[in-house]
Amino acid sequence: MKVVILAGGFGTRITEESQFVPKPMIELGGMPILWHIMKQYGYYGFNEFIICAGYKQHVIKEYFADYFLHTSDITYDFTHGRNEMIVHHNSSESWKVTVVDTGLNTMTGGRIRRVKDYIGNEPFMLTYGDGVSDINIAELFRYHQSHGRMVTMSAYNVGQRFGVLDIGEDGSISEFREKTEGDGSMINIGFMVCQPEFIDYIKGDSSVLEREPLEQVAHEGQLMAYRHEGFWQCMDTVREKERLEKLWASGKPPWKVWA
Repeated sequence: MKVVILAGGFGTRITEESQFVPKPMIELGGMPILWHIMKQYGYYGFNEFIICAGYKQHVIKEYFADYFLHTSDITYDFTHGRNEMIVHHNSSESWKVTVVDTGLNTMTGGRIRRVKDYIGNEPFMLTYGDGVSDINIAELFRYHQSHGRMVTMSAYNVGQRFGVLDIGEDGSISEFREKTEGDGSMINIGFMVCQPEFIDYIKGDSSVLEREPLEQVAHEGQLMAYRHEGFWQCMDTVREKERLEKLWASGKPPWKVWA
């Protein structure tokens, strides 16, 4: 199963860093937050990724083009007229990564539609490229398989500014809407599982994932919530980045499920 990661936005709330690189490439503990997200999926056996790039997309492509060098010890031997590279202690991941330029101004839904041919006619994982969590991906996938609906969205109870979910006792989402002041409802944190037909609800580049497509499948009773009660944090601002850096420096960051 492929994992689609939305990584094309401008990162307007963290411009101190995103003016140089795409937000998913901002480093956390010396590695891009995108790497942290991929490591989590890889831990649960999901190793094929489709990166929906846009803003400064070349940075993401160049990072993976040189990933083998980034993660290995290298000797460059120029003696005796040779130009030889010797690799020591290769620790690269068993990942297959497709980076797609989905456009500079394309909306979140449009980016998914643009990678439809890479996904194929099969279910796929979907998440944002700026948030880390200790969510159990395998359990999420099993839950999606158990209810037979079109989309499963991970839900988290936190007082923030994101779109909120009205969830029934059976886990079905009856409404997906923007947060109102004082609203204590659960929020969408990404980490979704989608059937391939969900892409047909996305009409074009101007389609915002969190609006018409998800609102429509919710209206049809095809959107389910996977309730996550562990750790989740997005990296939308400098303050949030600093919090995550402190957690990483502690040696026990809650999202680090891999060895």
